[in-house]
Amino acid sequence: MKLTFWGVRGSIPTPGKHTVRYGGNTPCLELRLDDDRLIMFDAGTGIRSFGDHVLSKGESINGHLLITHPHWDHIQGFPFFKPAFISGNELTIVGTERIEKSLSEIIAEQMNRIYFPVQLHDLKAKIKFVPIRDEGVLQIHEARVSYIYVNHPGFTVGYRVEYKGKVLVYISDNEPFDREAAATLTNFEATVKERFMKVEGDPNQRIVDFCRNADVLIHDATYTPEEYLDRVGWGHSHYLFTLRIAADANVKRLYLFHHDQNHSDEKVDDILMKSKREVKSRGYRFECEAAVENTTITI
Repeated sequence: MKLTFWGVRGSIPTPGKHTVRYGGNTPCLELRLDDDRLIMFDAGTGIRSFGDHVLSKGESINGHLLITHPHWDHIQGFPFFKPAFISGNELTIVGTERIEKSLSEIIAEQMNRIYFPVQLHDLKAKIKFVPIRDEGVLQIHEARVSYIYVNHPGFTVGYRVEYKGKVLVYISDNEPFDREAAATLTNFEATVKERFMKVEGDPNQRIVDFCRNADVLIHDATYTPEEYLDRVGWGHSHYLFTLRIAADANVKRLYLFHHDQNHSDEKVDDILMKSKREVKSRGYRFECEAAVENTTITI
């Protein structure tokens, strides 16, 4: 499998000279199976660049778009994904929905004529919606794709792709679950909190088990530990927690992801340096890198 990062930033796009090296686009990843079958993760602003890349090569699109959750930074690029405007292209969109709003309505809403000049029903590509209503498994060609609720406001999932003996786990947004803190937070879904609360011992073990033995783990590392103290309940991790998840899960490679919108390239460099230092001092056995826009890795 080959994975390309098209957007690695969190919360809001951050163009400018201070984010050139790691990139300022919000989340979007392109996964190509060995037969070139396409799976995309999230539709942040990075999906615009990916769409332009596909068109520049004269290729068509027939793939799955797996959305972790419908916060703006994970869907805001979809209206600018040019392949969706072209007849003959096919797209299966997978993602969570709510009782009061279907997945198709969630995607269509940001393209309401109040906010955008082209509506979802005007797109020429064939679009199919597959809503996620609970944790489960989806078969995509020869790949087995599992999904699990993670600790982030709203119904948010992480994805695990198993293909030909290799494993990729993508958890873009996830916060350390603390039982005491969870009891006071009101912006998290009750059914998701229950999944964590019923775990014996450390409730974060359910995330560790989901990531177990991954060849590549891409995980939220938005904050420093110091920053996180003032951001409990915002739905994101600090890098020390992310390192622990990777170590406990026995992953081979970790990519720090969802870089904070206020972190410059130099700040991400510093976080990566400190993370590598922690990996060495604690005797962790995995490789650690920070996700970089427009780079491709082999799994």
